[in-house]
Amino acid sequence: MIPLEVGAVVAERTVHLTRASLVRYAGASGDFNPIHYNDAVAERVGLPGVLAHGMLTMGLAVETIVEWLGDSGRILEYGVRFTRPVLVDTEAGADVTVVAKVGAVDDDAVRIDLTVSHDGTTVLGKAQVRVRAAS
Repeated sequence: MIPLEVGAVVAERTVHLTRASLVRYAGASGDFNPIHYNDAVAERVGLPGVLAHGMLTMGLAVETIVEWLGDSGRILEYGVRFTRPVLVDTEAGADVTVVAKVGAVDDDAVRIDLTVSHDGTTVLGKAQVRVRAAS
């Protein structure tokens, strides 16, 4: 197990999203807002292109620490601020990178700070997960 020192990286990964990923997520979540799959609609409402669902981005970010945790039931609290959208190009898709670092440690819980970025820009601000300390 990675030592629980503030600043220690406990997990990291890059997830490649495609338009097909967005369609599958829409089907699973029931969120069929056309800004998540239709360029013309996205442009008509003033967006620079099709956006990944915010909850998809949030979910893939927290899932990054599940293997390290060993039990997702240890997650006590999770919150983010949506700061920038993830644009998903028709051909190239989009890569979302997540780095999870220990932010704070106490007797009962550990705060994991997630840095979530796309094209070098942070897309989730103040992304923090509070997890029950391992026994």
